[in-house]
Amino acid sequence: MATHPRMKGVGGTDPASSAVDADRLLVRTVRHSAGRTVMLCLLGSAASAVAVALPTVLGRILDLVLDGGDDLPGWLAACAALIAGEVVLDALVAYATGTTHARSTAWLRRLGVRHLLAVGPSRAARFVPGDLVTRLTGNAAEAGTAPATAATALASLITPVGGLVALALIDIWPAAVFCAGLPLLVLLLRAFARGSADSVARYQHIQGTIAARLVETLGGARTVAAAGTVERERRRVLAPLPELGAQGRRMWQVYGRAVVRGGILMPLLTTAVLAVGGVRLAAGGMTAGELLAAARYAALASGIGAVTGQLAALVRSRAAAGRIAELLAVPPVRYGRRALPAGGPGRLELRQVTLAAGGAPPGGRSPVLRGVDLVVPGNTTMAVVGRSGAGKSVLAAVAGRLADPDSGQVLLDGVPLAEADPAQLRQEIGYAFERPALLGDTVAEAIGFGAYEPSARRIEAAARAAGADRFVRLLPRGYATELADAQLSGGELQRLGLARAFAHPGRLLVLDDATSSLDSTTEREVGRALLRDVRACTRLLIAHRVSSAARADLVAWLEDGRVRAVGPHDMLWELPDYRAVFAGSSEGPDELFDALSDEDLGESFGQDVGETSGQSRAAVDESGGR
Repeated sequence: MATHPRMKGVGGTDPASSAVDADRLLVRTVRHSAGRTVMLCLLGSAASAVAVALPTVLGRILDLVLDGGDDLPGWLAACAALIAGEVVLDALVAYATGTTHARSTAWLRRLGVRHLLAVGPSRAARFVPGDLVTRLTGNAAEAGTAPATAATALASLITPVGGLVALALIDIWPAAVFCAGLPLLVLLLRAFARGSADSVARYQHIQGTIAARLVETLGGARTVAAAGTVERERRRVLAPLPELGAQGRRMWQVYGRAVVRGGILMPLLTTAVLAVGGVRLAAGGMTAGELLAAARYAALASGIGAVTGQLAALVRSRAAAGRIAELLAVPPVRYGRRALPAGGPGRLELRQVTLAAGGAPPGGRSPVLRGVDLVVPGNTTMAVVGRSGAGKSVLAAVAGRLADPDSGQVLLDGVPLAEADPAQLRQEIGYAFERPALLGDTVAEAIGFGAYEPSARRIEAAARAAGADRFVRLLPRGYATELADAQLSGGELQRLGLARAFAHPGRLLVLDDATSSLDSTTEREVGRALLRDVRACTRLLIAHRVSSAARADLVAWLEDGRVRAVGPHDMLWELPDYRAVFAGSSEGPDELFDALSDEDLGESFGQDVGETSGQSRAAVDESGGR
């Protein structure tokens, strides 16, 4: 299996723009958890204040022990209270950190999923499924740590800064010695931030690449097994692993160097402070208790090196936020609030529609639909036929606004789809696909899944119309059978997908090759039920079988992204090129066509169809059997 072509575009955004978008997303994340972040910062600050106060109390206790004093019990009680308070505050900080992580991560995932659904299938197609899963799971979890990490990092600065200030208050000379080494520490942290940012971004991008390839391979597991290419696929999926390892080692090398250098620098500074403090003690400038406190404060001040770990977490959060921001940067589909006319017949009209498939930008690929003009009269069935690559499925996507044209306009009952209310649009346009995805826990929930929940009676009626009722009742618990326990064939899956569409009848029903896995007899039964048992509406049928085209009121013949002719099947059948479209069909076209009754062929015809057919005859005559 080849690498998915869309993978080339993943992670190809401008680094500067991506960094700005990542920062903005992190700010939004902090604002979403502002209350918890402030609470966490206050708790961390309180814990840091206790840590700063404790050395002074310990030093005072030591002086009282050496010199004797009546205040010793009170200072011991204060010391115990500070230690207990530090334990309680640390526990609260740990709890608040966990809940803030969870809340921020959940918000980022909801934000990403909502936006992904809002951009629509066409625009979301630029990301492969495995990469999307990585962005919305692992990357969201990394970015979700930013609010708590920033709060704890800010609060943790109180400890070293407070320790340094307290050290200066005890004696200025030890504090001066410590401050002399701070420029080296600043350079160390700066080098760490620069060195790790690029490695983290590359590491996360390669993770997404591996996940995308794995999901692609799992989706084609039967093909891989049948072709005997398991070992080749394993190598392909894991091909980026050496680079992933290299980037991971580079991250740890940068982090390790920073830790080692900090581990050398901080003890040296602490030792220098103790040495100067010892000199001051010998000179009588400090007491033994003050020296103890100075040693503790030097240790606290050296804790600024621990910021390296929190800085590393923030770098990872920023890189992860950049990957989520790439998804959020895809513009969502814009809707209007215009209502469709009540009781409309479902007249569909395409005006000069041009579209490049696969979410490609205009001019990025040659268009699949080229200036398509097509009218589907209300309450009729139109079959769309053509050779592979003619643009049939793209036309089906445009008809129900699963994709927007690059130019041109699509109207339903006179209302441009771009101006229609989205909730009403999803209620009035139903879809059935070649490979339906069944959503829900049970078979009944899968059929009822949609913009509204149909009754149990309607679900069963829809299943009967789709030819699914018989095999559903043979399942262990009938319609209550868990989908995970229902072993379904490809044809049974398609029939459940059809049932779902039939259970939500609107004014337009689009069947995108939705009967391809059905045998000819079942397909003919479903076609008849569609006309007789499903609420009257306009039906757009992507057809590959001559029998499907024969049952339709009208046929739109696509060729190279353009409408070559529109008319009844029997008229188009006179054209050799039209018959050649079905040359690969296993059916006997003439026999199947003759077997259908006049009622089957003409059940949905009305005055509008007659008029359109007259116009279509002229269109067919003009084509002249090219």
